[in-house]
Amino acid sequence: MSERALRRRTIEVDDAVFREVYESPASLPGRHRWTTPEADVRRIEDVLGIPSGSIGAPLWLSGDTRDCPGCGRQISWLDIVTSALDGVHGPKRIAEVILGDRKFVNTEAPHAIEGLRCSNCGTAIADLRSFKCHNWAYAIGDLQAVVAELAEQPR
Repeated sequence: MSERALRRRTIEVDDAVFREVYESPASLPGRHRWTTPEADVRRIEDVLGIPSGSIGAPLWLSGDTRDCPGCGRQISWLDIVTSALDGVHGPKRIAEVILGDRKFVNTEAPHAIEGLRCSNCGTAIADLRSFKCHNWAYAIGDLQAVVAELAEQPR
C-alpha cells in the first residue's frame, strides 16, 4: 500500500459536514465528472444481491479519463464495486454504504484510486480520482477545518 493510501482515512461525519464536502465544487477532482449509467446501477444491484431498483441516488465519478483503456467501456461504480469485492469489502458492507443513511468522507482525494479494474475486461483503471453518492464523498483540503468552521456557526 502506498504512503498516500496510508494517510487516507474514511470517517463517519454528521449531515452538516457531509453536505459541505459533498456540495463543494472541488468534490470531484479530475478533468471529467459523470454518473454511472442506469444499466450499470442495475448490474451493481445484481452483483450485491439486492432488489432491482434499490439504488435510486446518482452514483458520481471523476477522473482524467472516462473510458476503460482496454475495452472502451465507460468506467462506472460497477468497476468500483467489483474491484472492492475482490478482497477489500464484502457485498453486505458495500450495500450498507450505498443504501444506508450514515455519512462517510474519505479525508483525501487521491491522484488515482488504487486497485481498480474494469469489470468488463479486467484492465487496470489508472486515473479514476473520486466517487460519491448520497452518503459517501471525498474531502478536498482539510476536513478538520470544515468541522471547526461549522462548529462556530450558529445553529
